[in-house]
Amino acid sequence: MQKKWVIKNTDLAKVAELSRDLALCSITAQILVGRGVNTRESGQQFLAPSLSSMPDPLLLKGMEAAVERLLVARKNNEKICIYGDYDVDGITGTSLLVSFLRQVGMNCTYFIPNRFDDGYGLNEEALQHIIDAGAALIMSVDCGITAVKEAVFCRQAGADLIILDHHTPREQIPDAIAVVNPLQPGCAYPFKMLAGVGVAFNLLVALRSRMRQEGLFRAGDEPDLREWLDLVALGTIADVVPLVGQNRVYACFGLKQLENGHRTGIGALKKVAGVTDSVTCGQVGFRLAPRLNAAGRMESAVPGVDLLLSNSREECAGIAEELDAANAERQAVEKGILEQAIALVEGGGAYPACRSIVLASREWHQGVIGIVASRLVERYHRPTILLAIDDHGSAKGSGRSIPGFHLLEALNSCADHLDRFGGHRYAAGVGIKAENIADFVSEFEAAANLILGNTELLPILDIDADVSADEVDLALVHELRRLEPFGAGNPEPTLMMRGITVVERRIVGDGHLKLRLSAAGLTFNAIAFRQADCSTDGMLDIAFIPECNVWKNSITLQLRIKAIRKAEM
Repeated sequence: MQKKWVIKNTDLAKVAELSRDLALCSITAQILVGRGVNTRESGQQFLAPSLSSMPDPLLLKGMEAAVERLLVARKNNEKICIYGDYDVDGITGTSLLVSFLRQVGMNCTYFIPNRFDDGYGLNEEALQHIIDAGAALIMSVDCGITAVKEAVFCRQAGADLIILDHHTPREQIPDAIAVVNPLQPGCAYPFKMLAGVGVAFNLLVALRSRMRQEGLFRAGDEPDLREWLDLVALGTIADVVPLVGQNRVYACFGLKQLENGHRTGIGALKKVAGVTDSVTCGQVGFRLAPRLNAAGRMESAVPGVDLLLSNSREECAGIAEELDAANAERQAVEKGILEQAIALVEGGGAYPACRSIVLASREWHQGVIGIVASRLVERYHRPTILLAIDDHGSAKGSGRSIPGFHLLEALNSCADHLDRFGGHRYAAGVGIKAENIADFVSEFEAAANLILGNTELLPILDIDADVSADEVDLALVHELRRLEPFGAGNPEPTLMMRGITVVERRIVGDGHLKLRLSAAGLTFNAIAFRQADCSTDGMLDIAFIPECNVWKNSITLQLRIKAIRKAEM
């Protein structure tokens, strides 16, 4: 798909100042300034993240009450149940809380809803089961902020409820013992983009501090919270929250813990995923997280929590193999649904005039349609909702969006046709009766038509810096590594070079271009994945990521090309 190339506009005076203050080359300084890091202090914090920079967790509204209630539960040996979500954020948040609370002497168990039987979030039938099993305190993680009725149910049933969540609240906040969510009104916590597991980690920081103050640890018994940062990094990276501020700190230190492999279940997961060396955000996002997610998508997410809590090598190896098999099954199902969805889009007659895509089928697997919706957004750059219709005439759907289109607000404008919905700007879930789908499709398209014009439907390729050929070398590659970890909110820097020519071209692998480029008297090796059909005649501009290519113990510079266009001088 054609993209609009947009070069970030940066203050050159600030670039020069930052380059001087932090001893960086001008390109690296320009990238930082373009990402809002434009002072010596913010630059130092970005380049050298520190756990000591964490804001006081008691700034989170509801945190004090949550800590107080947990201490009462510990004192009275009350049974606590962690109620988590079935995605990686919920799985890691649940494992984090259960593991820590047990270590500090609390009676803690957990419940993960089944995507197909229980649905998303808190539900009364599951809560009743938990209460009947003896839980006096229920604590949700990565869900619960919209559970107004369920909070009333817990209170009436005689159980206390603590909600730890990071999703967008609605107008009414549940009446729980404590609600901890940085997005709720009146919350003074300065960083608003935590994942659910990040909110849970803040609770552990506050709880440990309070227990230390009250002398509840014996000598040598105080837990080292850094040991849980592998779980925090897993959930944070997998939930695609921006890796800036507090999340960058969690990712930096958590990736190191993932490399250390002290957790038996993580070691087993890395083995089946083929992760052997250093652990990157890409490996978390594309190898580890999908396997943890797969069980919850195909059946039940409980094995994921069991894996992260177990210390048995034999048990972890078995669970990891199960998760790997579930992931392979998920990939096959996903491929089939994607092929069907593409056929519906391109054979239905509405594309490309349509401003949105809503598709439904009785054959689709509910646990996979969210991933396929993301693939369709990448392919067509339109807000997309996929619906899986069950045998009872109801449908559950997952939606993904594009910049400039607030998905949750659009769904709110279509609420009359929906049984339920929730989410945020870029992702949401819906429930709808099959008989209402046609009307919903029309109204959702009308909402998209009001907001999205031709300009918004053209995807943007963000360029961090326009560079000359003599500025691109291995020294630049090594310096740019200081900006890692890369991920949402802090992507790999994309550079642009103008006026290059292709002196050698060949197709390798599955439709990849291997190129030899010439620019300003210099030559570069380059690779353009899945771009074999791209024209490379004449003078060109390229958008690329410079990287090291290691071959037979030799390290050379390689340009990983994201896009090619005719030169625009």
